[in-house]
Amino acid sequence: MVAPIGPETRQRIGWSWRPGCPVPPEDLRLLTVDHWGFDGAEHRGELIVQEDEAQRVLAAMRMLFDARFPIQRMLLVDEYEGDDDRSMAANNTSAFNCRAVTGQPGVWSEHSYGRALDINPMQNPYVLDETVLPADGTPFADRSRNAQGMIHPDGPVVRAFAAIGWSWGGYWRSPTDYQHFSATGR
Repeated sequence: MVAPIGPETRQRIGWSWRPGCPVPPEDLRLLTVDHWGFDGAEHRGELIVQEDEAQRVLAAMRMLFDARFPIQRMLLVDEYEGDDDRSMAANNTSAFNCRAVTGQPGVWSEHSYGRALDINPMQNPYVLDETVLPADGTPFADRSRNAQGMIHPDGPVVRAFAAIGWSWGGYWRSPTDYQHFSATGR
């Protein structure tokens, strides 16, 4: 389901959106998404994305559901007070968060525009040299593993997002961001 950011949702996103963000709340949409959990059961989660990307993201998420790809948790980043590190440490799949690019203060992340999504950050960490985020995702920097929730180049997640024209950060050389998908390739 796709819904505009109404007054109730606007109250809920007080951590992830604030005045000065590069996109106003009226240009964002709340997605309600069914997904399979690590427990094998069906769950319902929420994501916020840019209005122009909402139907495409919903289509990709339907493809993941149909493929029974497991997602541990899918909550708005506001459940973690907008703290990306806390959200990643909880293995939370999330999208919109008005924040800087990791390691680049003052440069808006694609998440700030609602044009990026991070999936199962623990199993799909951000890797830059010896830095792995979240830190507990270090064992999953070894991409030869085939653990539940991992994203691989030939797997259903990369295929689903490629089908909607989004790019995977797992193809980047430095950093390599295995959790990250974006409409712009950034």
